[in-house]
Amino acid sequence: MHQVFGYGSLVSGGGERRVLRDHRCGWRVAMDNRATIPGYKFYVDPETGERPAVYVTFLCIWPETGASVDGVVFAVDDDGLAALDRRERNYDRRDVSAHVDGDGGPVWAYLASAAGRERFAAGHAAGTAVVSEEYLARVPDLEPPELPVLPLLRRDVGA
Repeated sequence: MHQVFGYGSLVSGGGERRVLRDHRCGWRVAMDNRATIPGYKFYVDPETGERPAVYVTFLCIWPETGASVDGVVFAVDDDGLAALDRRERNYDRRDVSAHVDGDGGPVWAYLASAAGRERFAAGHAAGTAVVSEEYLARVPDLEPPELPVLPLLRRDVGA
């Protein structure tokens, strides 16, 4: 079994409450909604069904001395970890054991990938970085973004 530190939408699955030290959480990773990636997702406008040319932004974490992130630690098997790796493609899985109290082996967390941060920076600079209303509703206890929040419908892409 593997241990994963979950924050944001990964908290909804439950787990043991923990704090990740020396890390910060914020809205700094995005996907390019214009790109179609097999096995991933894109978003459409619920009224028109059209796919807006935006960068959909998500929460992420990154190292920052003195900061902390509230979350949960939950267990997954090898298949569950592989599924999370596929789902969390805007992130890099890292060992954060030294920053989480507890025992029982490594604790993994998904930190913002360089590519995900670059997509956010591009969208932010162009004024096209947005947050999905549905995603924001799944993380109600976190600081809201300083970005437009749009009612977008998620569409999953087959492999």
